Amino acid sequence: MIGIIDYGMGNLYSLSKAIERLGYGYEFISRPERLDDFSGLILPGVGAFGDAMKNIQVLGLDAGIHAYADSGRPLLGICLGMQLLFEQSTEHGVNTGLGLLGGEAVRFEGDYKVPHMGWNQLSLCGERASEHPLLRGVGSGEYVYFVHSYHVRVSDPEVLLATTDYHQPVTAIVGRGRVYGMQFHPEKSGETGMRLLANFAEQCEGETA
Repeated sequence: MIGIIDYGMGNLYSLSKAIERLGYGYEFISRPERLDDFSGLILPGVGAFGDAMKNIQVLGLDAGIHAYADSGRPLLGICLGMQLLFEQSTEHGVNTGLGLLGGEAVRFEGDYKVPHMGWNQLSLCGERASEHPLLRGVGSGEYVYFVHSYHVRVSDPEVLLATTDYHQPVTAIVGRGRVYGMQFHPEKSGETGMRLLANFAEQCEGETA
């Protein structure tokens, strides 16, 4: 069973319907004591980084998410949820994140449209990415759907699994151990997005809480 973390700022409906279409069970979860009941967790998110972290902390989910990640079970952050996995964001001042991965979210700066919105191609980061179980059946050049004004600068390039190009290389998929993040919305990214969600769900299947 996959737990979808509900802290009041997630795109829960389309994500849950995508999981349902793949044939996997899910529950929305907002109590930290319930996190351990699931074989995989998804941390979605839309909105402002600071508000999201405040909600997570008020609900007491931050410590539970850390403990879950330490257990080695699969955890996936999507869009803002991916950014929350990192150390901080500069959105509306410096805000501290969960710190499961090293790096920060910064605003796109340049003479181009912000937010970055629409379909962009993935570029896999070397052999490690092409052989990674999360990316099974997914190759460079496939399109996924982005909506974001901030992007992550990682401090360790080893966590990069895929980038995209939006006037610069942009972090698209990250992973360390079984902590993963996708800056785009896989549930809105057609067959490629569903394949990525299926790969994540398959990692959760058979896991014991």
